[in-house]
Amino acid sequence: MRSLVAANHTHAQSSEAMMNHSRRNFLAAAAAVAAAAPLTTSTAHAWENDTSCAELVRCFEDLPGDKSLKIFAPAVKGKEQILIESNASKMLFVASAIKTFVLCEALRQADGPDVVSKITQTPLALDDTVWSFGSPTFDPPNLTGVVSERTALEAMITRSDNTATDMMFKLAGAKKVRRFIASAGLKNTLVPDSTRALTAYVFGASNYLTITWDQLNELVKSGKKPEHPFLNDVETLASSADDFVSYYSRALQGEFFKHGETLDEFRRILTLCEYIYLIPLPLGMSVYAKSGNADFPHFHVRSIAGGLYVDGRWAYFAFAINWYAADPDDPATVQAFFSIIHQTLTYVRDKLSRR
Repeated sequence: MRSLVAANHTHAQSSEAMMNHSRRNFLAAAAAVAAAAPLTTSTAHAWENDTSCAELVRCFEDLPGDKSLKIFAPAVKGKEQILIESNASKMLFVASAIKTFVLCEALRQADGPDVVSKITQTPLALDDTVWSFGSPTFDPPNLTGVVSERTALEAMITRSDNTATDMMFKLAGAKKVRRFIASAGLKNTLVPDSTRALTAYVFGASNYLTITWDQLNELVKSGKKPEHPFLNDVETLASSADDFVSYYSRALQGEFFKHGETLDEFRRILTLCEYIYLIPLPLGMSVYAKSGNADFPHFHVRSIAGGLYVDGRWAYFAFAINWYAADPDDPATVQAFFSIIHQTLTYVRDKLSRR
């Protein structure tokens, strides 16, 4: 999820600046170590004994804040499984990465041989009842009208558009999304009633479930600081690496759909996630994923989870980090995190394609 409001920048004290500079130097070194690590190993399952993979995990664990990582490739045709994990059960704020659950439930409701026709012909209102901050595609309040469900789903995944997400929460129903999550056994995953409700709750609005667009604008522009943590048990966007890998290992194989056409559409939309290319993930494999990000002073989030397919084998992955740098942006940590993702999935790609 993109930053919900523009945060006021406060200048750090000189001692804090020195600490930030030292931390950036460390993060740059960690990224360089990850980039230089040789991608070879003797066994697929005992990654702890693989110096290159263990070094990548160490670099991940050395990042600031709270982290969660899991990669799982099932054993097939005599080839051993790959399992890499670190704090995999830890629930974190994962921002827009949870939008995959909204996508899945919406497609479940339209499931059928004619799913593409159904969602293309289902009209959704684009107006002030669904406008939300962090909407680079539907750009409130500048766009109004009617769009198709398919267009909203694509905007929700491709650009993480929050207005599109709230259109889909309104259509599919947040309660039904939660029931689906519960039925899948995902005990560390939480979704809000809407992204608008999340913003309003975090910033202390008592009417967060019914707040209007004008009221939300007034709240945000007032300069009020958050009253509730982003990771909470009322309105949040949370999951764990365990939950993501469990979910994607089934969703990408069609377990939650009755028709192959619905699975095809689910996979197609997940290939549109822009962070597949912004991180970037390594070439030479098919990738299906959803990412998340948020930046505020003292709270930052990056996440990506999904599945990849290469040389006849599947792997499922989740990376998430919450960290607490005082500045409104921390590009050094972001770059180190992205570098480790790229190198780790390059390692996995090469392992899966080795004959």
